[in-house]
Formats: sequence, structure tokens, C-alpha cells
Amino acid sequence: MNTFDLALDNPIWAALNTQQQYLAQGDVWAKRFPKAIGPLSGMVDQSAESYDALTKLAEPNEKLVLFLQEPPTLPPGWIEDFGGPLTQMVLEKPLASVETSDIVGLTDADVPDMLELTGLTEPGPFREKTHTLGYYVGIRQAGQLVAMAGERLHLDGLTEISAVCTHPHYQGKGYAKRLMTVVANQILARGETPFLHAWHHNHGAIRVYEKLGFVHRRMLHVAVIKPGK
Repeated sequence: MNTFDLALDNPIWAALNTQQQYLAQGDVWAKRFPKAIGPLSGMVDQSAESYDALTKLAEPNEKLVLFLQEPPTLPPGWIEDFGGPLTQMVLEKPLASVETSDIVGLTDADVPDMLELTGLTEPGPFREKTHTLGYYVGIRQAGQLVAMAGERLHLDGLTEISAVCTHPHYQGKGYAKRLMTVVANQILARGETPFLHAWHHNHGAIRVYEKLGFVHRRMLHVAVIKPGK
């Protein structure tokens, strides 16, 4: 097993211990991103020590998100809100260039619109500081942000594409494909490998990713959990 495999098997933990360790809150057992960035959290394993450490990082009734190699085995004191299988995919070859004249970089000024779009489409956790994790691009129509994509987890030699979403009224126009192409090619140009995650049952999105050239790597399990009483 190579270094990439070890990192991708536990990607949130790997990110918080490498390229994004400057953001990490926690210790040698469990770490998380700051709340303003999002609920993504990682543990070294599913031991009692790891869950004990994670407990110290969660605010009362706060939901945290884990990407696990196996379904969660929660100890007393934790409740699973929801979860399920997560498909992990990687891209190794550059994508054909696409039309970019209507694609814009997204900045702090775009955060209200980014929050509105992700709140409507629910591509995954997105909060007021999530965009600070990397490069985000979008497409506007009549001033409205109707599609976006960007970077989230950064591991050594690997960057995750995330927050890929399109307003329901503008789907079917190829916006996601073009935005993902721009983000993926920028990652590849840095000498890194793009990867992403999708709910295993989201067959439509997975077909789009397959057509772009992403290949299945493995199945993970996402668990949205919160401290119980």
C-alpha cells in the first residue's frame, strides 16, 4: 500500500495532519476543522480513545461528520444522526479544455450567494468559511450564482473537489462538468491528484464523474454523529 492509499483511506484525518494541520483542532486521537469552516472531523481509528478525544471537540448537540473505512461502531455517549456508503473517486489524467468565458472565481464577497446555493442543493456541509479551504469557481446568470465547485480537503499530493452543485432551474446545461474541469485541471497543473466523494446512491452524479474520467477507488462510510445524553 502506497502513501496515497493510506491517506485516502482516512482522508479527513490525513488532511488535518498534513496540508491543513494549521487548521486542526484536537490531539493525536481526533481532530476537526474549525466550526466556521465545517463539521468535518477525523480520528486515527475507531477506538474508545479516539471517540473520547472527539467528545472534547464537539459542542453540545453539534453534529460532526466522519469518513470511515467501516460503518461506525459508536460507544455510549454518541448518536448517529444519519450516514451511509460513500463512493471515493480519483482522476489521473487532464481533462479536455472547456469554455470558461462565463466562469468566475468566487471570493469572500460571494459567500452569501454560495451559502444560498449550497443550502438549496445540499452538496455537503458548507459554512461561511468553507470557501477559504481552496479555489472556488462559479457561473452566474442574471447576477444569480447558479453553479459552483471548489476545493476542500488538501493532503500531500492530493486535493479534493467538493461543493459541486447547480441550481435546479439550471441543471442539464453542463455547468458542473465545466466547473469541475477547471478545478481539476488546476489541481493537476500543481502536480497533485484530484479526488472526490459522492453518496453511493447518487447515481446521476457518479455517472457525470465517470464520463469526466474519474475512476472508483474504494467505498467509505460517512457518519454524521452528535454527542448523546
